[in-house]
Parts: sequence; structure tokens; C-alpha cells
Amino acid sequence: MSASIFDMIGERVVLLDGGFGTELIAQGFPQGACPETWNVEKPEIVTKIHESYFDAGSDVVLTNSFGGSKIKLESYGQGERCYELNLAAAQIANKVKPEGKFVCGSIGPIGKFLKPVGEYEEEQFEEAYAEQAKGLSEGGVDFLLIETQYDLKEALCALRGARRVTDKPVFVTMTFNKGPRGYFTIMGNSVTQCVGDLENERVPVVGTNCTLNSGEMVDLIKLIREATSLPIMAQANAGKPSVSGEGEVSYEQTIEDYLRFIPQMIENGANLIGGCCGTNPEYIKRMAEIIKRV
Repeated sequence: MSASIFDMIGERVVLLDGGFGTELIAQGFPQGACPETWNVEKPEIVTKIHESYFDAGSDVVLTNSFGGSKIKLESYGQGERCYELNLAAAQIANKVKPEGKFVCGSIGPIGKFLKPVGEYEEEQFEEAYAEQAKGLSEGGVDFLLIETQYDLKEALCALRGARRVTDKPVFVTMTFNKGPRGYFTIMGNSVTQCVGDLENERVPVVGTNCTLNSGEMVDLIKLIREATSLPIMAQANAGKPSVSGEGEVSYEQTIEDYLRFIPQMIENGANLIGGCCGTNPEYIKRMAEIIKRV
């Protein structure tokens, strides 16, 4: 029987991949288009990005399906292709997965709000997430990641939706802002509330990604570790993005500054670590070297 992701987590720090959108843009992806359509229209580019992360040392790559929920895809007129695009996302990553490595099905936020803030019922979110999870699961991912969630209620909808259609493990990461009172999601969810509710739902791995740079994430990981004994996943941004007059996006944190906080993130309790927006295979290659030393 092949080893599971939990076996690897039990043995050592697991290295995830870095930013996917950043790499898509580097390959000519036009701003404002739908990333998931490239799983069918330009699979060779999606394949190349996955291979670059595996080559850099990633133990796990995330599928090109971050915005692949049915409701999110509807904003591009692609809602009816939800299952097809997620199935393709999983199959592409699986084709280049080396022996002993893993593919994680990425499930990002819908980008709309639940009532009373927005117009959607929880059941509508659950259904949208269920169809996405079905495509990823049947495409052969090893586990699912509900990521970059800024509303705990939505994260729980996604969890219920995924569990309707698959028995594969489902991890959850929330995204927090750092303010004078500490770390909270934009919907006002605290770290202890998020971790407690996710633990109650028997989520096997919890964590945080996006929004914060690696220095800001150090103390957040410590807070999550104080709240749980579960494995923790952490993927920091390379700082905040800025757009030049020519429309080019850059990030404020240099690679050297980003990497210097990685040992502390691990020391504070991160069991699975990778990069988010603004990071690339070079970051992951350097993180692999740090993990070996740590």
C-alpha cells in the first residue's frame, strides 16, 4: 500500500508548492480571464508549472482549480463546465506526479457572500462546492484543500459540500488580517473560533494562507499551535502586491526576506509549508534546502 500524506506529515515537514497564478501570468495568462479554462485549452502550460514545482522539491502540488466552484465560474460564463474543468485540473497534475508525491485539490472562496451580507443561502454554496469537489476527487487528487477562506461560515459550507461527494481527506486554511486587536478574518472570525469549529468538524489539518507576508505569519502560526494539536499548514504571500503603470504585478517582500522567516514558522508549529501569491519555484527550491537543514 502506498504511503499517505499523513504518513509524510508524521515523519517530517512537508513542502507544498508556491503561487500558481503568479506562474500562469508569467506564461502569458491574460488578466481578467478564467484560469481554470487553461486546464482544457492550454494543458501543456499548466503541466509545465506543476513539473517546475515538483522539480523544485515540492512534496505536494495544488491543482489549477482555486476559482473552480460553479458560482465563481458562472462569473466567466463557465458555470456549466465546473465538473469538466476540475476533473481536468486533477488529471493534469496526476500525470506528472512523481512516485511518493501528492496532488491536492485546491478549492478557493466563491467570491460572493452569504446572507445577510450577500444574496446566497448556505445550501447554494454547498451545492457549488460539491460539484467542484466531485470533479477533483474523481480526477484522482489525494486530498482536498479548502483554502484562503475569509468567512468561517463559507468554509464550513465548502466542507459539507465536499463531504457529500467524497471520502477523501479535506484540509482547511483560513486567511487572516493583522490589526491592532490581533488576527481576524475580514468577516471578524478569530483564530480560536476558526480552529475550534474546524476541530469540531474533525478537519484533520488546519492552517492559514495568503494575505500576510512570512514575517507576519510567524506569530499567527504560534497562535494556531496554541489552539490545536492538529497538523498546521502555512503558505505566506511574498508581501503585498503592487501594480506598475504597465500593469505588471510585483510583491514587496524580497526572496531573502521571505526565506529568513521560514525556520521560525516551522519552529512555531508549521507541519506543511509552502508559498502563496508572489512566490515561485525558486522560493520552493530554497525552502527545500532550509527544511533539510531545520
